[in-house]
Amino acid sequence: MINGGVTHNQPPEEEIDPFLQRYNPSDLRTASEFLSTWLPFLSKGLCDHCTQLIFDRVQSIYPMEFENEQHQEHETQDSTPIDSNGYIGNEDNHDINDTDDTNSLGSWKDGADGASEQIEVNLRTERVESPEHVKDPQSSEHVKDPPPRMSWADMAQEDMEADEEEEARGKYGNNHGLTEEESEVKTARKPQLSREQRERIRFTNVRRKKDFICLERVNGKIVNILDGLELHCDVFSTVEQNRIVNFVYELEEKGRNGKLKGRTFSAPNRWKKGKGRVTIQFGCCYNYATDKNGNPPGILQHELVDPIPPLFKVIIKRLVKWHVLPPTCVPDSCIVNIYDQGDCIPPHIDNHDFLRPFCTVSFLSECKIRFGTNLKVEGDGEFSGAFDISLPVGSVLILNGNGADVAKHCVPSVPAERISITFRKMDESKCPVGFIPEPDLQGIEPLVYGSDKPKGGSNRYKQSRPSNRQNTRRDDITDSSRGYSQPRLHGQSRQQGPGFAYRRKTRLEY
Repeated sequence: MINGGVTHNQPPEEEIDPFLQRYNPSDLRTASEFLSTWLPFLSKGLCDHCTQLIFDRVQSIYPMEFENEQHQEHETQDSTPIDSNGYIGNEDNHDINDTDDTNSLGSWKDGADGASEQIEVNLRTERVESPEHVKDPQSSEHVKDPPPRMSWADMAQEDMEADEEEEARGKYGNNHGLTEEESEVKTARKPQLSREQRERIRFTNVRRKKDFICLERVNGKIVNILDGLELHCDVFSTVEQNRIVNFVYELEEKGRNGKLKGRTFSAPNRWKKGKGRVTIQFGCCYNYATDKNGNPPGILQHELVDPIPPLFKVIIKRLVKWHVLPPTCVPDSCIVNIYDQGDCIPPHIDNHDFLRPFCTVSFLSECKIRFGTNLKVEGDGEFSGAFDISLPVGSVLILNGNGADVAKHCVPSVPAERISITFRKMDESKCPVGFIPEPDLQGIEPLVYGSDKPKGGSNRYKQSRPSNRQNTRRDDITDSSRGYSQPRLHGQSRQQGPGFAYRRKTRLEY
């Protein structure tokens, strides 16, 4: 012990720094070996004098002359062969025949005056590098760094970009595709899992809730007015949401500059709370109320709007492939709603110019949608009703059956900026004059659930049909037996999605 006199393996007490006297020899030895191992790093870039000072200070913690005695005793008892070069540590720093003066402890010498030999002796007492950690000197020059690992967010962005480029190539040819150089970069970053494998993993982790219940008396009978509603969460990653939001803001800017066709863009003057919501429509122009020309609510068949952009078609394909929407009711129109704080949507039932089911996707911030057969206006942007559903960012709400045709729904004044995109399929008899269905939105097949793959190429949705009638029976795409956890619907704190900080330029490809 330090306080018990001098032993054969420790220096005299008076030579020990007072700070070191608080530690026993075992601790000092450990500290000395640890710092000796790190000497090349600690002294990197220092002058010879400073390097020598650091070396001497480390040596003084547990002097080598005492360590050498202990080491010799240890060697006589240990029959384990020891690497003659005394190398340990990271294989990237040396190989057995390394003669470089900067990459190994055994050759580190600048200004050390023979210290490298002492360091080698000290390090031999630590551990010997195992054979599997030693690089083959013949092949050391050919060892390549492993490819960088991609996060799921990077993968999600890569997948959506690839899908959008595929859409663009299908419509415009290869002019909007990747250049050869860009393709090589993406190939170098290719993760171990294929896109199909990653998509299946994400698809099986979508959370789905389909058991909403709210009983009200309708025509003298107690019915579940929410039958047919479904909430699908985690359909879009944060990266994908950011990309979609940025694209929407680009569309808004383009609309304000008059670069969108006809009535694609609409921005009513804000004259009071809840009256300033911006809308962008694709595929058809929908009239919310009787307009100044006497046109009733519904699809305006002679109004011109832009077609669905490629990025939105990527979204539609995902909704069908991931069993959110049935392949018998693939949307051919959509409307983007851009809310400022305080904006709202009054109580309504969607016009039957659109078939059921339809859906709305939420971005930027969480909000509530309110359902009931007797929703009442309580003030500007304030409505009372029977049942609220929280819509998390990135979620998709399906409206079908009673939830679409018996219960009215509204969005009270939103607490923060919000974007929603509603996708709907038009009744063929109500389509605009000259409307041509998008070829790349035809024949979309949903992914199969493992062992549920249909035989003979049959489609599990073959018997289901879209409808514009009330009380339509919904398609039960999945059920609780599949093990999907249910999203939190009550008492959730508002989740903020990507805000104005994410507004960046994105390529418009339509």
